[in-house]
Amino acid sequence: MIESEIKNPIPTNIITGFLGVGKTTAIQNLIAKKPQNERWAVLVNEFGEVGIDGNLFEGMTESQNGVTISQVPGGCMCCANGFPIQIALGMLLAKSNAQRLLIEPTGLGHPKEVISMLSRNYYREILELRATVSLVDARKIKDRRFTANETFNQQLEVAEIIIANKADLYESGDFPSLLTYIEENFDLGSKSIYQVQHGALDKEWLEQPTTLNNLTPSNDKPAEEQASFLPANLQTPTEGFRSVDNSGEGFFSRGWIFNPSWLFGVNKLRSAIQGLEVERLKGVFITSDGFIAFNKSDSIVTQTHLDRLEDSRVEVISGRTGAMDGIEEALLDCLVQK
Repeated sequence: MIESEIKNPIPTNIITGFLGVGKTTAIQNLIAKKPQNERWAVLVNEFGEVGIDGNLFEGMTESQNGVTISQVPGGCMCCANGFPIQIALGMLLAKSNAQRLLIEPTGLGHPKEVISMLSRNYYREILELRATVSLVDARKIKDRRFTANETFNQQLEVAEIIIANKADLYESGDFPSLLTYIEENFDLGSKSIYQVQHGALDKEWLEQPTTLNNLTPSNDKPAEEQASFLPANLQTPTEGFRSVDNSGEGFFSRGWIFNPSWLFGVNKLRSAIQGLEVERLKGVFITSDGFIAFNKSDSIVTQTHLDRLEDSRVEVISGRTGAMDGIEEALLDCLVQK
């Protein structure tokens, strides 16, 4: 039982935001600011099935001491039954003995489901739910594809703290448009709003309490009485590669995992990724130049060196099924050694 191992409720923050807004980078920045003597746990849920974010966190060995990471693939954290997250959360807390918990739901998930689950009496004895932090790109307020999206709006609605990320890319009217949108649709006075660049969150923001509106559980059925299963994590192939699809909320994903003996060419990967017309791409690759993470959002491709990887894997998300055509061939063309 978790309760017997936890003396004080663990300060817990949900870090939410739509696809490509920079949630993972923000959490990486928070981890870099973690006091050395503290133990943190991070629970990550991804829309795709292969799981990239866990590999990104684990590849950062310099800031990894005292951090335990668990990922639940397939977007199931925000589903109505919530069984997978309950099991994963219990295992993570038992393993980590954490003094702080950060939860990153998928950018396509409904955060109200997660907040409702964590507000049950059972979890109130274990977790101290603090401010929900929602990252948003203020430029998206001009795009009805976002403002008409239920998930996008719910992420803003539930947040006590709203982070206008990527502020270095804004035009003069972008941030004021965000403030106007929040004022017209939500309670602006109940939210703290900050502009940042590159996910540079202040660790002190995590201490802000949650509101009473976010402490309404859907039911109080104890987690240990519910189904005890987790979605199977895809294993690294001993030969070749494997791929898997997922869909939901009007989006489609396809992920690939490659045998770790395969080496990719960095320049080939960058060129191939730049040429893809997709909403979102995350990948970690074993290359002839070391371990590299690639990220594509808003047609911008970035790459980062990692300290270690167990395999190469990539996840692509798009609102069009046809966008997946030809991606597998393009990735295989980037190989320099099998």
